[in-house]
Parts: sequence; C-alpha cells; structure tokens
Amino acid sequence: MSTADRDAGHGTALRAGTGSRDAERARWAPERFAFGCDYNPEQWDPAVWQEDVVLMREAGIDLVAVNVFGWSDVEPEPGRYDFSRLDAVVELLHAHGIGINLGTGTASPPPWLSALHPETLPVMADGTTRWPGGRQAYCPSSPVFRERAAALVEQVARRYGAHPGVRLWHVSNELGCHNSLCYCDTTAAAFRAWLRARYGTVEALNRAWGTSFWSQRYSSFDEVLPPRLTVSSANPSQALDFHRFSSDELLGLYRAEAEVIRRHSDIPVTTNFMVTAHQRDMDYFAWAPDMDVVANDHYLDHRLEDPLVELAFAGDTTRGIAGGRPWLLMEHSTSAVNWQPVNVAKTPGEMLRVSLAHVARGADGVCFFQWRASVQGSEKFHSALLPHAGTSSRTWHEVLELGRTLEALRDVVGSTVRSDVALVFSYEAWWAADGGNRPSEHVRYLEQVHALYRALRDAGLAVDVVPPGAAPEVLARYRMLVVPELYLVRDAEAAAIEQYVADGGHALVTFFSGIVDEDDRVRLGGYPGAFRDLLGVVADEFHPLLPGQTLTLDSGSQGSLWTEQLRTVTAKAVAHAVDGPLPGTPVITRNEHGRGTAWYVATALDPVHAADLVREVAHHAGASPMPGAGPLVEVVRRAHDDGASFLFVINHSDDVVEVPVRGRELTQDVDVETLHVPAGAVRVVREDVTP
Repeated sequence: MSTADRDAGHGTALRAGTGSRDAERARWAPERFAFGCDYNPEQWDPAVWQEDVVLMREAGIDLVAVNVFGWSDVEPEPGRYDFSRLDAVVELLHAHGIGINLGTGTASPPPWLSALHPETLPVMADGTTRWPGGRQAYCPSSPVFRERAAALVEQVARRYGAHPGVRLWHVSNELGCHNSLCYCDTTAAAFRAWLRARYGTVEALNRAWGTSFWSQRYSSFDEVLPPRLTVSSANPSQALDFHRFSSDELLGLYRAEAEVIRRHSDIPVTTNFMVTAHQRDMDYFAWAPDMDVVANDHYLDHRLEDPLVELAFAGDTTRGIAGGRPWLLMEHSTSAVNWQPVNVAKTPGEMLRVSLAHVARGADGVCFFQWRASVQGSEKFHSALLPHAGTSSRTWHEVLELGRTLEALRDVVGSTVRSDVALVFSYEAWWAADGGNRPSEHVRYLEQVHALYRALRDAGLAVDVVPPGAAPEVLARYRMLVVPELYLVRDAEAAAIEQYVADGGHALVTFFSGIVDEDDRVRLGGYPGAFRDLLGVVADEFHPLLPGQTLTLDSGSQGSLWTEQLRTVTAKAVAHAVDGPLPGTPVITRNEHGRGTAWYVATALDPVHAADLVREVAHHAGASPMPGAGPLVEVVRRAHDDGASFLFVINHSDDVVEVPVRGRELTQDVDVETLHVPAGAVRVVREDVTP
C-alpha cells in the first residue's frame, strides 16, 4: 500500500480545501451572537430553576447546554430511563424563550456501568487502571461503552429530536480530555485493526515503523501492542501511529452518536473541541469536516508565560480548523478555574476583554461554564455566571454588561476575519517532534509555534492558522507564510509550501523543520531535509544549546536553545553567530526561489528580535500590520462579503491607546475619526468604506 493510499483519510478533505461536510446537513447560523452557558439543574432543587430562568433572561442568555453530564440522572439503572427532570427543564427553558444546546449525556458513564463491566475502564501506559469517581472513566474503544452510550443517545434523540426549543446537539463533552490514550487489551485489538486497515500487510507496517532496529520486526499484526511503558526508549513511529489511531478512535465515538442523532433530528450537531496548550491528542483538522459548527472550549492558562498569546493563538487556530468560517466558543470562564496550581481570578473588565478577543477572531457565540456556581464536587470553586455571591457581585454586573455589548455588536455576526499572513500548524508534527530521544528535550513544538505567533502578534500582523497540507488556492491568499518547527512533513505538504514560494510567496521557516517524513523517518542528504532546496541551505549537524546558554548574532539579535552547522548553497546569509559553539556560521538566511523568497532561522530568537525579523519579512512580502496593533494592543478586522467591516481594538495595556480609524464605534454608539481606547477596554468600529 502506498503512502498516499494509507494517508488518504487523514484530514484529506480539509487539506484539499474542499471539506466533506454534507451540503444537506443543518447549519448553525445565528442572527445574533449566541450568549450561553452550561446548566446543571440536577445539582439544584427545582425551586431554584424558576429563579434561574428569570435571571438568564435578565442577562440575555439565549443558549443553554443541558444534559451534558446527565447519564446517571436519565438512566439511573441499566435500561430504565427517567426523563421527568430533563423534560421539566427543557420545557421551562423553552417557555422562557431560551434555546437549548442538548447534550447526549454520554460525557461520563454512571457508576453502574463500570460496576457491571469493569473491562470498560481505561488503562494507562504503565498498566494501571483508572477508576470511577471523576469523569470520562471509560476506554474509548470499549464495545460495551459504545453500545450503552448509543442506547442512551437513541432515547434522548428520539425524545427531543423535533423539540422546537433545541437549537444545537452537543455530543459528549471535551472528548479525550482525560482518556485520549488508553492502553488496555480492548484498545490493543482496536489498534491492530486500525493498523491492518492503514498498512494492509505486516511487511508494510515493519517498513513504516523501522522494526529492523532492535529486533522489533513483527511476523503478525497479532503481536502488535499499544506503546505501553518499556524498560528502554520505545519505537517513536509506533507512538506516532498510536496518536493517529487514538484521535481517529475518539472521532469514531463522535460519529457514532451523531449518526444516531441525525436519524431523529435535522438540528445541527457538534462537540466541544479543546484547542488549548494542554490538549495535543486530537487532530482537530481531521475532525472538522464532521462538525455542523466548530465549537471550542478555552480557559486562560496561567501556567504559561503569556496566557493572552495562547488565547489569541487558540482563537485563530479554531477559526483555521473551521475553514475560516465563524465558530462557537462553547465554554470559557467568568473568572478563575479550579484545575491549575494557582487559579488566578480575572480582574475588573477582564472577562469582557477576553470574551471579545474570541469574538474578534471569529466566534459567533460566547458561552460559559457554567450558569450557577456549584456548591459541591471538584468544580465548586470554578467561577460561573451566577457566582456564590449572587447578583450583588461584580461578576454578575459584568455579565449584564457583556450581554448588552454582544447585542450592540449583532451586525458583526456572520462576518469573517481577513489576514495577510498564515501560520502552519500540525498536530502530527507536535506528536512526532516532542517524542523521545530528540536532539534537545528543551525544544518543545508548541512553545516554538507560540513564539513565532507571538512575534507576529507583537508586530501587529493578523494571522490565519492553516494545516501543512492546505491547498495551493488556500495558500495563494496570503502574502506571507510562517512555518515554525515543522519537524514532520509529507512530500506533498513540503511541495505545496515550495510551490507557494515559487509562485511569488514569502515564507519564514524555523529550525528543526522538514526533518522526517510521515513515518518519522529521517530525510537523508542533510538538514533541513524536505526544505533544503527551498531554503538554499544545508546543515550537517545540530548543535543544541544548554539551558541558559545564549547565542549572539552579528545583526545584534540574540538566540537560545539551538544552532546548527549550517552552510549556504543558494541562499544569502542575513546574520551569523558571533559566539556559541559555531562562531561565524550563518544563522538567518534568505533565498530567492522562483518568484518568491524563503527565509530560514536556525535558532530561537528572543521575542524582541523575533518580532523585528517578522516585520522585515512582512515588509518584503507586502503584508501590512493592523493600525495601532502591538504587544499589548490587539487589532483584528472582521468583514462581510458585501464590504462592511468591523475593527476590533483590545487594549490590554494600562494606558489609553489611539488608533486611526473612521466609523461608528458600536460599544459606545458614537462616531469616531480617531479612536481612543481606554486602558483595559475594548472598542469595535464599523469602518467607513470609501467608494
């Protein structure tokens, strides 16, 4: 079986730029911004529900997710269904004009399932079992779990499939958040079946995995196991395929539930992605064609150096996964979460600012976890729209303000973001580059992606995020393409990037890119492998730097983490190393290729100089920064096809900022010729369009 054949199903539709969404399927297209939340009425006395719906209406809430974790409530015993509570909640919300985002209830199985079928529980790489008491205590490959989940979905979909209050179907919840990788015997059997379908023969598997190394050759698929813990380093190609399999297996769970729903309902179906720094196990580019609307959950992660950069990247990536179309922010928080070492609370005005940062990047709905703060359970200190302090709290007044602001912005709904720059992001490269036994464990894929994204953001450039196999007509939209640490790249993907440059594009590629093919097999002939001809350079050896060690360049820039024994072939050196292990060696190069230009950076530049380089490349490419944008000021433009455009200015600084833009400022409902944005504020201008 050829490489092309066995990769044909891996995100092909999106990479071809066409998508496989059924044109007959329902589309989620709100006329106003959805403003919503998760609601867990089973945690409260029914007397509280009446107060809840009145307050929801006051806040402007119009989309409420229910039955997300309702399995044990709806099916308290095997095969016995009780919809009395859910019926009452659905009817109550509908009677008050509040749309329902109806969960299938399968996000977390009830205790009776694992008590009757302990074989459904997930097993970790070390062979230990994970037990009930939390959530997602199931093996994604378990046929028993799938059978019981499908039976529940059948009951829910049959009962509510045509209910006029249901606006959206919510399959499971954050699929794979805790159980994305299971290593049990059931998973092993499913993994073997997946490998048979992918490779056809065990000989093809042996070639792909390089099993001649360390006497790992298989004589039968029956000998293959998941990459459980070994006494030495394990096979990286095996681990890479296990990631692919696990992503596909979880997508299979979604498809199974969606298929049941669509037998009973023509309402749009989705699930909530987790496009965040702490989730890397699902390839959402491959999942997107199955979604009637792409939805994402996002929480500020204060374990990161700059949570706001990660938020912006997550928003742009979610939009990229959605193919540039509007998407839904299914969950975020009014303030602190409950699962970080220090759960930092949002400061006054921050909730509005963060919410509109997602809207600026294409979200047509803003939803929260959750409506009313829990009083028990592991999430009792997770913030909510209605906090423990009630309606006298600052949080509640900010919720009311957010509702009013979203209503003032309703003309923005349906518009899309316009960008001159695209950044290539790959889940497969993430899986492979962060595997074991690499040149430096201090080089982490997502950190390098974030570093280049931060440089673009600091330089004021609006960014789209695309997969490495984006079609030529998609890449042709951009003046500049940024390719950070694309360690794993297929021949066709590398060829698409090379063709983009040959046709007149400008690309910026960073170190540890083009190194291996889709089987994690090193490309021979010198680094950077697949991009040698494009970049006009070749490196004989990597020279990773020790922690704390820096590299000074003759351009005045400074790098860290990495350098390499690089020599130019057709490229021109832009900057050389002054010190470090290889003084005098080129570190930044520029190569004319066809009608375009390709730049290469063989170190991790510090933030200031990374932004300087990005500005230089953008200048040559003709990519213009957004007016007034900078490290603490985000500026993003959304526009309709008819030409109406909206400029979002998000001021994270402590000073008033001035932006040259004329039009109607919507949050304050005033005309502006020069926009002044107070510290910590957001302003949105419907721009005047000159005929």
